[in-house]
Amino acid sequence: MRAPPAFLRGLRPTLHISHRGGALLAPENTLEAFRQAVERFRTDMLELDVHVTRDGEIVVAHDDTLQRCTDGIGQLAALSLSELKRLDAGYGFTPDEGQTFPFRGRGVRIPTLREVLRAFPGLRLNVELKPDVPGQEELLARLLEDEGAVDRVCLGSEQDAVGERLAARLPDACHFYPREALAALVIGMRSGEPPPEDPRYTVLDMPLYFGEVRLVDAQFLRECAERGKWVNVWTVDDAAEMTRLIEEGVGGIMTDRPDLLRQRMDATTKAG
Repeated sequence: MRAPPAFLRGLRPTLHISHRGGALLAPENTLEAFRQAVERFRTDMLELDVHVTRDGEIVVAHDDTLQRCTDGIGQLAALSLSELKRLDAGYGFTPDEGQTFPFRGRGVRIPTLREVLRAFPGLRLNVELKPDVPGQEELLARLLEDEGAVDRVCLGSEQDAVGERLAARLPDACHFYPREALAALVIGMRSGEPPPEDPRYTVLDMPLYFGEVRLVDAQFLRECAERGKWVNVWTVDDAAEMTRLIEEGVGGIMTDRPDLLRQRMDATTKAG
């Protein structure tokens, strides 16, 4: 069995992971959301997504288009970093289904990954590279190497081709399973058949449910641990599910409600 990557050394379940910084509490994938998650809710890890700008800068954003979260329109990759920095990244956030937009006009901007790494030195990040554009993994790898951040980032993509290129470029880093490789592993384990072994990937970032089927339970987690795999579940915003997952020993819980997860984790600790 491959030795665990440095990213996982010393970690113990259950990790508090803020999905996009806590997308139901603040504008997603912004420094404002990330600061709140770290300072108010003591998050163990930030989950975020990255894209590459027209001029080759790596920025933190989920969508490849601008209109859902900002006051811009069109493709993110068509703009330079300076053009993106003029957009209001708090424009689309609403906590009450469109009745109010409390972050509009408050100077919230799309951050670069470099800014996030420097704002939270030492904090672990789960980073998904979104576009399937060969060569972009090289830009991401160079940035992480320049910042000395390879060992505190778990990398990957939903797309298998992107995940494979990242694993090839940074073989000693921590990588999470891309979609098809993850599906093959989970289906094999749950069916009782020998699942495919792939030492490139150590972390399962996976949904809790597939339809009505709950994919993660204590037995599944034990079997993953026996194979040297770590399991993070997304995106869990229900208090009862949080408590159950903590009791089952899940590696990490990704949530848009870092406030609620902190309450559940603190309550579980006190009860224990």
